[in-house]
Amino acid sequence: MSQTVRTRPEGSDAPLSEAYDTALLDLDGVVYAGGSAIAHAVESLGAASRGGMHLAYVTNNALRTPDVVAGHLTELGIPTGASDVITSAQAVARLISEQVPAGARVLVIGGEGLRVALRERGLVPVESADDDPVAVVQGYGGPELPWGRFAEACYAIARGVPWFASNTDLTIPSARGIAPGNGAAVEVVRIATGAEPQVAGKPLPPMHRETILRTGAERPLVVGDRLDTDIEGAFNGGVDSLLVLTGVTDGAQLLAAPPQHRPTYVDADLRGLLTGQPEVVAAGGGFRCGGWTATAGERLELEGDGEALDGLRALCAAAWAAAGEGSCGLDGGKALARLGL
Repeated sequence: MSQTVRTRPEGSDAPLSEAYDTALLDLDGVVYAGGSAIAHAVESLGAASRGGMHLAYVTNNALRTPDVVAGHLTELGIPTGASDVITSAQAVARLISEQVPAGARVLVIGGEGLRVALRERGLVPVESADDDPVAVVQGYGGPELPWGRFAEACYAIARGVPWFASNTDLTIPSARGIAPGNGAAVEVVRIATGAEPQVAGKPLPPMHRETILRTGAERPLVVGDRLDTDIEGAFNGGVDSLLVLTGVTDGAQLLAAPPQHRPTYVDADLRGLLTGQPEVVAAGGGFRCGGWTATAGERLELEGDGEALDGLRALCAAAWAAAGEGSCGLDGGKALARLGL
């Protein structure tokens, strides 16, 4: 993947919604937050869909079923069918089904999304380590998941039952702030057992495989807000990505990103699917985008004026070129403050 942020599809000045056939969209922090639509999401996705782009929603949250997620999106004003939703529960269920016999029992530590996905693969969800499970699967079960569920997982794992996790996101966004995610719960079981789970969700290959199998995408664009799941997942899958700044990633994290966390494109929100993307070009030992020029010396410097996003794109190009295959350690705080980021 390119060492500098690309703000124009190669060989085209078309909007991203025309340059790619399928948007693989994360949900939390991209389409909605705390159940409410993020500003500009509904209108932007509607316009992209009307223009011929296939919209698929790819989430590491294993709690809700595709039917429930599709219903929520439809209520928000984004008409969606269950087949347009791909979850880490589906990815981990396929992973398990490839390693255990049909009809096998699987101990579920999580919510209904996992149970539905397991049944889809011909497996039988059970609730106790005493039900003779051949595998344990752990996914996000919501804030009310009883502590005793972790103990059930530990009892089974201690007997040698293989352990699977839908995903290992340490946090999830909520209407009140950042909350513990399934990764935090996985750490509880890991510490107690010393075992390591097989993980299916983003950024790992099983999730990308599940997504491509279910969507048939030929020119996919991953759209997300997290560098360590969405963007790294795109990197691992060898596809392009758009980072939107409506979730957990800020400017400082973006500038410090190692190669696997560097998005192809950066935009404020989902309107970035629809707009023409300005070029970032090498200029005078630095990089220029719009009215801004960024250089990397003892620290990251920014000169010029214009749209803040153009300045961020130029800074990314300068920081990533200076860092090469590592993480940029140059101070970009003054430059980001000038952009209000």
